[in-house]
Amino acid sequence: MAQPAWQDPVLLAPDTAPVPEYGGGALADLLPTLVAGQGVPGFEAVIPELTPADRNCVFLIDGLGWEQIRSHPDEAPFLHSLLPTSRGGTGRPLTAGFPSTTATSLASVGTGLPPGAHGLPGYTVRDPDAGALMNQLRWKPWTEPRVWQPYPTVFEQAHAAGVRTAQVSAPAFEHTPLTRIALSGGSFLGRLSGEERMDLAAERLAAGDRSLVYTYYSEVDGAGHRFGTDSDAWRGRLMYADGLARRLAEQLPPRTALYITADHGMVDIPFDERSRIDFDEDWELGAGVALLGGEGRARHVYAVPGAGADVLAVWREVLGEQFWVASREEAVAAGWFGPRVDERVYGRIGDVVAAAHDDVVITASVNEPHESAMAGMHGSLTPAELLVPLLEVRT
Repeated sequence: MAQPAWQDPVLLAPDTAPVPEYGGGALADLLPTLVAGQGVPGFEAVIPELTPADRNCVFLIDGLGWEQIRSHPDEAPFLHSLLPTSRGGTGRPLTAGFPSTTATSLASVGTGLPPGAHGLPGYTVRDPDAGALMNQLRWKPWTEPRVWQPYPTVFEQAHAAGVRTAQVSAPAFEHTPLTRIALSGGSFLGRLSGEERMDLAAERLAAGDRSLVYTYYSEVDGAGHRFGTDSDAWRGRLMYADGLARRLAEQLPPRTALYITADHGMVDIPFDERSRIDFDEDWELGAGVALLGGEGRARHVYAVPGAGADVLAVWREVLGEQFWVASREEAVAAGWFGPRVDERVYGRIGDVVAAAHDDVVITASVNEPHESAMAGMHGSLTPAELLVPLLEVRT
């Protein structure tokens, strides 16, 4: 029903947005809890229900959220059997950080820190020193990785404490800056096929009395972006990932805990004008904006000097019924990026931050043609994007 003309629109207040469960139920809390149980100094078990194990393995399936597993029992029978609603399943959801996107989440996994500390608070963010957008997944333009993210990884600290650590992933990821600042420490072992990765991960787990192994599969996310999660292509990738998880679980050595998780979920966005708002064609949203960062469902908006208040007012007026629209200060105070935001990270966050509530995105058809054409997207704080699985198999 159309809203009466006399009735004020109901705007989404920033402090009503779901906040990631940093400090006990977020993706950043997983590795610190595991290595605390292995006796690595300086870490606490902040997810108390995880029982310590001598050998820990984390299998991260890119793009496979908690809700996607729950709604696809036929395509993912093994993963679905690990849910708490299934016989013997003990799985639970964790929250990704904000934004719920790959670069941010992988940095949280590997460092054990929320985005406000590790400093990768989005897909693209402004580099305050250069005044230009920095793509933190593709690392363009080049920025010295250890200056951008100076904290040691959990893998590095575990390795130094005598835990046998390894990352088993695609060979192309070995020397990327994101791997260097988030997923390095111990050995990197590149294998092309998913089956080879699962077999090698099991071997590396057995190689140490205390071991920590991370392995990764990316193509569920890729199919979701290209075709959407309601496509046969996506379902096929989910079936394959389910088989990989089962293959790994069946090879675990004794005294091992396997945790299957993800970096974010995904939402399919209709291809219509109401659902896809084109920033490059909207003069009102563009007024006073120097740079548009982030991605379609989680935008960082950088205003020209002196225009921040006006940009916030316009974005809130135009989008506030469909997006949580916050000033930088409001988003930080609400805890979107974690309980603290380091000084070096503060200026990377937009003057305005817009997180989608409805099935809607802000595209940029001219400047982001590839991203704007995606069927499935993510980044915001809705359950379909924010909730990721924590599924456990123990031997």
